[in-house]
Amino acid sequence: MPLLQWTVAQVAIAIVACTSLAAGQPTGAAPGAGFHATVLSIGDGDTLRVSRQGLPITIRLACIDAPEMAQSPYGQQSRSDLQTRLAKGREVTIIPHTTDRYGRTVAEVISDININLVLVEDGQAFAYRQYLSGCEAKEYLDAEYRASRHRYGVWQVEGGITRPWDFRHGRRNAVIPDGTTPGGHRYRCKEIGSYERAQELLRQGHSYLDSNGDGEACESLR
Repeated sequence: MPLLQWTVAQVAIAIVACTSLAAGQPTGAAPGAGFHATVLSIGDGDTLRVSRQGLPITIRLACIDAPEMAQSPYGQQSRSDLQTRLAKGREVTIIPHTTDRYGRTVAEVISDININLVLVEDGQAFAYRQYLSGCEAKEYLDAEYRASRHRYGVWQVEGGITRPWDFRHGRRNAVIPDGTTPGGHRYRCKEIGSYERAQELLRQGHSYLDSNGDGEACESLR
């Protein structure tokens, strides 16, 4: 099978597994219990919203970790790449792995190709080593190695940019003047006025505005 390519038969098997699960029949491991969905919007380089039979679902891409939006310009580039690949209204197959602490469905997304894997291959995301169980780990690690060799995306910097998980950890541990926020002022989304301003404040260190940890502040303002 060519790299990244899913066959029609593989997707069909995933859909059959999902149908069996819905009917209460036993299935194998969670990856493979797939369902069809329609893309609604892209949050950042590893988060999107889809609709399944009219029900909106937030998807966190499994097996990978894309740069945070505050890791400019790489976060914006990763988001733009995902938007290009998954335009609004595009039909995709979702292969769920689990649900995270924010209630998001952690999944691989198939649209002719494995979107998660191709993002790593193109240097728009890292293989998320901490969460590769249940993934084809070798495929993701090999894709990352090729991206690093070609200096794609996040690998344009020698050794790659700061890993998103390290970046998030550093921001959580940052020393802030009043112990909570930069400059001693705590903002509320409803008083900020615009989505763009909210992202600017997030880049300045107001990480509490990103309540679900997906790299976007005040998503209600979009």
